[in-house]
Amino acid sequence: MAALFSLAGFAFPQHSEPTAAPSPVRYRLRTVVLDAGHGGKDRGCAGVKAREADVALKIILALGRQIEENMPDVKVVYTRKTDVFVELADRAGIANKNNADLFISVHCNASAAAANGTEVWTMGPHKTDANLAVAKRENSVILQEDNYKERYNGFDPTSPQSHILFSLYQSAHMVNSIRFAQKVDRQFRTTVGRPSRGVKQAGFLVLWKSTMPAVLIESGFLTNRQEELYLNDKDNQTYMASGIYRAFRDYKNELEAASGE
Repeated sequence: MAALFSLAGFAFPQHSEPTAAPSPVRYRLRTVVLDAGHGGKDRGCAGVKAREADVALKIILALGRQIEENMPDVKVVYTRKTDVFVELADRAGIANKNNADLFISVHCNASAAAANGTEVWTMGPHKTDANLAVAKRENSVILQEDNYKERYNGFDPTSPQSHILFSLYQSAHMVNSIRFAQKVDRQFRTTVGRPSRGVKQAGFLVLWKSTMPAVLIESGFLTNRQEELYLNDKDNQTYMASGIYRAFRDYKNELEAASGE
């Protein structure tokens, strides 16, 4: 209601100048957290010579360098930059503490010797026993943590029942997690030229408590001798990182452009 002011006993409405509507705040992807799986006392899976913890770290460091060199407006945070053990809950905690816009975790896979190809995972219900097996293997690292039952609300990484209940958790960021995962998978297939096993879902503890879009990338199988040789090569590690970087660039540009419409 217009304010009133008095002049010689008469009240007149006092009209203020109309104000322009505030401009919408455009989204900017400011912070990405890069997570090299395993490390320290937890070596992860292994091939003849290569260790998952080492390969994952080298890919993550190469990815971080590419982002830092080409995107000065993006803050890059690492869960580890050396061969140290970081608990799964602490990895998500680092992302949450830094208000990250995206969480990227890199790992290597293990299975029968003939198995090959990349996989990109988001949080969600597993649809096959094979998906469950991958989640159980990656989640079993908590057995090396103190008081893991208390910290993870009684979750048992060896129990299929625990994974079934846990995987029903639906992230509020599922849409953008899948969006980024699909871009990574596309880059691996088309640019890097890697065989792909697709985008999948399962209950990963490292993604569970992340309050932002998050993916877990299985870069290949160290139990496959040819893939181990590929992943243990410095140039190929950089090439894998470049595929993830291009997916990150496209994802960032797409979200920022959409917010400006």
